[in-house]
Amino acid sequence: MNGEPQSDLSVKTFLALRDHFFDDDAVPTPYVLEDKLNTQDDPLDRYICAVLGKELGEGIEVLRASGPLITPDMAVYRPQYCTQRSREELRVDSTCILELEVKKLERQSSGGVARASGLDYNTTPPCGTVRVYDGSGSSLDIRGFYLFVCQEPVVREERTYRITALALCDGNLLNEDFDYYISIIGQRRKEVGLGTFGDGANRVRPMIIFSNPLGVAFLDHHSTIIHSRDDLEAQHPSIRCIGSIERTVRAQTDPGFRLFHCYRDSRDVTEYTERIHVRDPLPTPRRSAKTAPRGRFVVNIDPSD
Repeated sequence: MNGEPQSDLSVKTFLALRDHFFDDDAVPTPYVLEDKLNTQDDPLDRYICAVLGKELGEGIEVLRASGPLITPDMAVYRPQYCTQRSREELRVDSTCILELEVKKLERQSSGGVARASGLDYNTTPPCGTVRVYDGSGSSLDIRGFYLFVCQEPVVREERTYRITALALCDGNLLNEDFDYYISIIGQRRKEVGLGTFGDGANRVRPMIIFSNPLGVAFLDHHSTIIHSRDDLEAQHPSIRCIGSIERTVRAQTDPGFRLFHCYRDSRDVTEYTERIHVRDPLPTPRRSAKTAPRGRFVVNIDPSD
């Protein structure tokens, strides 16, 4: 098709964020955030959306979620090309459209990124394919990407911060089971009529925990894009491949592994940069199928029997 876009939107997004949050020497650049508007509001999400809207260039739109408790945080797309594609094509074509979910983390006093071995994804599991809706209200499945950043205060009272680690990840690095994703985001049944007076309810709300890529040592203190494609370096001269991550598939129906490729801005890579290949580096704690009991409130008394 004439006018076929060649640049992957995930790479353009990554380079725009790398340029904004770091200088030419990869030193974090301070920025100022607006006040938090309400409990669900995240000023960093709004800031990133504004940065991308300004920096991605003509022909690319950045649309932020229309309200709180809506996922994804934003979509990045080329309207002109989306109208020329079928739903099946848009499901896999990240040169046309992708979603971006922002996951903000802090740094512990020990120096490591917080929640390195598992991150809350609230009620929506991560996935390399996510569901949004078109203008007519019909479902539209598109590629999913996740932006992990470690934000640290520079002058907290003045709302000035810096990002000291950034990883833009293909959602398939975290999970590619779209059926599971749909089973969680779909409509659920609440338990109602509970309690002595029948006015209680249980939302039976899932709380999802998946991996945190910034828990991987070689991704911390750097800006990196992780992608399932191995040809991005050839198509985007501004990035260099610095290695790969191999993940073992645990599903018994599909044993094997998946390979993902790590790229950085060419300014951040030298001839001495060691090319890395790691297998299953994402930290995962031992987990039990049982939930932990609630903490006990202890009163220091000894009643007589």
